[in-house]
Amino acid sequence: MIGTVLAAVPLAVACGTAEENHPPAATSAVSSRSAASSSPGDAAPTSENASSTPIRFDYQPLWPFGSAADAATWQQAYRAGGHQPWHLAADQVAQTFTRDYLGYRNVDKIVKTDVREDEARVSVGFDNPSGMTATAAVVHLARYGTGADAPWEVVGTEDTTLTLTTPSYGAAITSPLTVGGRITGADESLRVQVRRSDLSQPAGEVSGIPAGGTNSPWTVTVPLTDACPGTLTIAVATGGHTAPVERFAVTGAHCS
Repeated sequence: MIGTVLAAVPLAVACGTAEENHPPAATSAVSSRSAASSSPGDAAPTSENASSTPIRFDYQPLWPFGSAADAATWQQAYRAGGHQPWHLAADQVAQTFTRDYLGYRNVDKIVKTDVREDEARVSVGFDNPSGMTATAAVVHLARYGTGADAPWEVVGTEDTTLTLTTPSYGAAITSPLTVGGRITGADESLRVQVRRSDLSQPAGEVSGIPAGGTNSPWTVTVPLTDACPGTLTIAVATGGHTAPVERFAVTGAHCS
């Protein structure tokens, strides 16, 4: 399965000063999985000990699990028979999220994987016409649950020249949804999609949004169908200079 170079503008996605589409964790990753808290994630008991204190998850879960209970169900299946071991590899989860869930098929390269304790940042990208590998996004993941076999969950992206700041991370949303952020580039055409983790098709989508400039704002209204209730991934992508998708950013929300 599984910085951004544009033909029109010499841009690169840099990881060091990126803006993240989620708040920083309030505690260390290790303690965040053992302390009780109300948090953006669904704090269900883990499969290790159903009567234990609910786990703390400081992020909005996006994919592949919509809740801590879903992650615990996979954990039980994995322990029983080795079900879907790719959930334990951060790079495979990031690549499957990008290519299969978001549908960015040309973004088929793992550029870099940085795993630090219970969090990972995976740079995903593509080969441009010059033969150089360009980074399309840095996907942020966190372990969802407890134990050495806690699976990886996509929780956001780190963004530089294309950002998605509206709605705010972890917000409760309604339809129609206002989506917006900032972009640096020339002659960009944005595509916004809203996905619910248990549906194969987008709950909302708008394409052909003109944008460009230097750190210029962009915004669009997206009507939603069958979005609620559920965990939502909101994604914006741009491309067309050297590849169908050259940069993308995601954030998370939910609706009831």
